[in-house]
Amino acid sequence: MSRPADLPLHQHLIDRIHRHGPLPFSAVMETALYDTEHGFFGSGQGSAGRRRGDFITSPEVGPLFGAVLGRALDSWWDELGRPDPFVVVDAGAGVGTLAVSVLAATPRCAPALHYVLVERSPALRERHGDHLPLAPPASSLGVPGAGDGPVVVSLAEMPATSFTGVVVANELLDNVPVDLLVRTGDAWGEMRVGMDEAEEAMVGHVVPASDPARVAADRFAPGAPDGATIPWQHRAGEWVRDALDRIDAGRLVVIDYGVDRTTELADRPMGEWLRTYRGHDRAGDPLADLGTADITVEVCIDQLAAAGQPVSVRYQHEFLGAHGIDVLVAEGQRIWQERAHLGDLTAIRGRSRVAEAEALLDRSGLGGFRVVEWTRV
Repeated sequence: MSRPADLPLHQHLIDRIHRHGPLPFSAVMETALYDTEHGFFGSGQGSAGRRRGDFITSPEVGPLFGAVLGRALDSWWDELGRPDPFVVVDAGAGVGTLAVSVLAATPRCAPALHYVLVERSPALRERHGDHLPLAPPASSLGVPGAGDGPVVVSLAEMPATSFTGVVVANELLDNVPVDLLVRTGDAWGEMRVGMDEAEEAMVGHVVPASDPARVAADRFAPGAPDGATIPWQHRAGEWVRDALDRIDAGRLVVIDYGVDRTTELADRPMGEWLRTYRGHDRAGDPLADLGTADITVEVCIDQLAAAGQPVSVRYQHEFLGAHGIDVLVAEGQRIWQERAHLGDLTAIRGRSRVAEAEALLDRSGLGGFRVVEWTRV
């Protein structure tokens, strides 16, 4: 049960409940994360980072992740016949940390590269120009054969027209709002957020599931035990379908934490896979102190695959290994050995690759994230 807090979003949602009745959990999650004035991401108060952030993503570990991604981009550019422009969409770009490290690695595709940061939060998007030279939005898809890259563009939404290139979504889909479905006997219900008037608090109410929700639950969690709860990630699936529709030729790469099958979550308590974070610590009830914490849900790969069958599903440590992280670490060790006596920034960066690699490859942490890839030819 969530008791009222002196927060604008809390009262806003209470007013909506009084007007419209219990709300889908996805509506509450959407408001809590993306309201432009008071939402955790929408207002810019929530971010990733080691010092002041609320959670750590692979790009915030250091520049090594972006350098490996730069090598992957080069290989995909080669596979496509080295198109110019080569459009790379960084979906859910945050403040642009990944873009900075990719471009600093000077990939071979740079002369053809049109790097498009897509971030729906106006507050986070305003920070893209702090460390990146931004071109006008009209430059996002480039002029064929111009060779004027790298060109960096910041947008609030995915490009409106299709392109040849790559869409990368690193830890985006775990923050796409979900609905919650509950097994009740032989049927499925939907958990909605209503009010306990006596306590003046928001609480979960189970109502009969809609036909689409019931069909999805039967498809992804057949045989779920009575009382089991699962996320219905139809909005994440729609995002995958839309992203694939934008790609004429190229690849969609989703990197996130999750499970292969929704049934795996049906066997676990909801609090294990629906989590909140604030200042690197677990923050408790997702209905409490709305707008002040990250709300995140493990991604169900089978639900994403319903939008299109991926060509590859592997762990992050496998993906990074396939794209040369060991080569970059060995290079860093060589640089450190050659320049350790100088102690300059180049030497320190070389040495740091070892520690970064350990974090990125740790199978109990970031290395255990899943990398799901789709191709269009």
